[in-house]
Amino acid sequence: MADVKREGGGLATAGAAPVDGGGGAGTARLLLWLVVTALGVRQLVALLRLPPGERFLDLEAWAAFGGVPRPSGELYADGGYSGTPFAALVLTPLKRAGEQGLGLGWTFGTLLLVVAVGVVAARALPRPAQGRTVLPAVPVAVALLLLSLPVRNTFFLGQTSVLPVLLVLLGCCVTRDARARGALIGVAAAFQPALLLFAVFLWCTGHRRAAGWTAGVFGAAAALAWAVLPEDSAAYWLRHPAGLGLGDPAEVANQSLYGLVLRLGLSGPVALLVLLAVAAVVCHVGLRRAVRYAEDGQTLLAVALTGCVAVAVAPVSWQHQLLWVLLTVAGRAGRGASDRYVWPVAVVLVMTLPARMLLPNMELLSPVRDNILLLTAVAAACCVPFLRRAEREFARPRPTVHAPPGASRLRGVPLLPFWRRVLTRPNLLLELLLIRVGYSAYSQVRMAAAGSRATAEAHGEQIHAIERFLLLDIEHRVNHAVVRTGWLEGFLNFYYTSFHFVVPLTVLGVLYVRRPDAYRWARTALGFATLLALLGFWLYPLAPPRLMPALGFIDTVHGVQDFSRPDYGSLTAFTNQYAAMPSLHFGWSLWCGVVVVALAPKLWMRLLGLLHPLFTVCAIVGTANHWVLDAVGGAMVVAAGFGLVHVLAGPRPRVRTGAMREPAPQPAPGAGPVPVAGSGQETGPVPEAVRDGATRAKGAGGGEPEAEGEGGRVPSPG
Repeated sequence: MADVKREGGGLATAGAAPVDGGGGAGTARLLLWLVVTALGVRQLVALLRLPPGERFLDLEAWAAFGGVPRPSGELYADGGYSGTPFAALVLTPLKRAGEQGLGLGWTFGTLLLVVAVGVVAARALPRPAQGRTVLPAVPVAVALLLLSLPVRNTFFLGQTSVLPVLLVLLGCCVTRDARARGALIGVAAAFQPALLLFAVFLWCTGHRRAAGWTAGVFGAAAALAWAVLPEDSAAYWLRHPAGLGLGDPAEVANQSLYGLVLRLGLSGPVALLVLLAVAAVVCHVGLRRAVRYAEDGQTLLAVALTGCVAVAVAPVSWQHQLLWVLLTVAGRAGRGASDRYVWPVAVVLVMTLPARMLLPNMELLSPVRDNILLLTAVAAACCVPFLRRAEREFARPRPTVHAPPGASRLRGVPLLPFWRRVLTRPNLLLELLLIRVGYSAYSQVRMAAAGSRATAEAHGEQIHAIERFLLLDIEHRVNHAVVRTGWLEGFLNFYYTSFHFVVPLTVLGVLYVRRPDAYRWARTALGFATLLALLGFWLYPLAPPRLMPALGFIDTVHGVQDFSRPDYGSLTAFTNQYAAMPSLHFGWSLWCGVVVVALAPKLWMRLLGLLHPLFTVCAIVGTANHWVLDAVGGAMVVAAGFGLVHVLAGPRPRVRTGAMREPAPQPAPGAGPVPVAGSGQETGPVPEAVRDGATRAKGAGGGEPEAEGEGGRVPSPG
């Protein structure tokens, strides 16, 4: 294959992204570096707070305590170490850095490696369109690296997986000398043999001399380790080819194809045959795509895809070795401006959050949840349609349809004029991920907001006294009336436990499909209301009526509680029982009613929508799960949620349903196709009310209309 041209010193690096040097960019750069510093200090403090025996655990895998090397032949005796003999040989003397000075030397050394990876990766990004203002790439890259699970595990375990990534990046994106490039990548492969795939990558991109040097340096490093550690080298390369079978590969922590095959229940020759077949396909497709993007000048993306292939086909790929997946955010996927963020956000979520926060704990989803890092790596290497630089949408994504700012009766509204109402449907995958992550965060904060029993019961007495003063203390009478009526008790118990999540999710789903113009408005209001409710849980822990032992309420849902136990048995192991004020049971149901009343086209639909909050308030009071004032608090946070959306973003855009099906408008000369309000991808009709907000007519000078891109306004080509 023909040699790829070199620009800026790398394989085909397009040059560092220029940053606007104005005062705004300087302030942003300073703030970002402050964030990076805070993240580094936090990581250092969290690590050094651990007892000496609980940090740098993997250092013990290749050396005995005190830095004395293990006797020859015992490196793989217990199966806990899965690295190469060369890594054990080179890094054993450095173990003292993890033991002396509370591990400051090892930690700071790792931190410097992370910063170096961020600097090299940021400078290898493709150059943005001329005139575009972008965030400083280096601090953003370093911050993402520090937040990622591979880097955090590297700090905690005392691993060295950042070093091979840095060596490969230096070889592919910085140095121009074939010998230096081959030496750097060869040493990286000596640490992780799967990285020998980069020799194939170099060969296919025309850098055959560098590929030869890579293989030669790798062979020399392996020979050196064999000379010093012959028995261990024989065990690694002969009895466990390239680490096959070491370190309990069936564990979920092993995010390689081999680990996936073992977790699916395959074993023996069948497992090896399946592994070889799938690995061959991944290598063929992934390397072809990497070569294509390297020839296109997207070197960082090409290197990241090759790294994803390497960790997928390696016998063992622990979480701290999957940093390559994070580097795939350099690719641009999505032809529309609203779709451009889907892949980067999804990758950042996968690489920074535990899998249990991304997917619910359901047996059906366990194969995806347990292998989500591997699936992301394979998807990046083989499936995600990253754009090439020659494509028009690479620099100028199709614009997003915005509603024109609506007139408000309040002066100064909207407070955030840049928060323009988007009428297109958001990406479903990204929306589901954000909803799931948001709910997981909500659950964690709700649990953390639990107060003491004495405080919660004291607040319960306060609420009860206020209700007596206001003549609202109807809970006891209603609760006992429900208990005396068997069918009513069963209905309210069923309603309380069944529809809290189902109805809001159904409303969101219907809006997403049928009314994308109103979906974001309703979803944002629900998010604000939930955040305000979390603040209430934190500031005012409240015992519900069923947990007030002196008032004689009957818990119809959970049964009789043992009030002699401070935590009421196992009940509080799953939820915060004192998160009662405000009532989100009623708040979310009221949100559903408001949305249905505001958007439903027929009267009977609106009346039906009001039944849900009515039944919910009866259920929460009749089952003794909430006070009447809890429902009032729920109504207040919902009203505040809608109010915040109105004040910050302006009135809700009112788009007639019929207008969405008008004949296709004729675009202005040279304006290009007009996106459909509701898809974000196809072209077609849009309402008259938003047509002017989506495109700008050609000016008097005859230039192209300006469109809103992924990071700001994209100028017309000169």
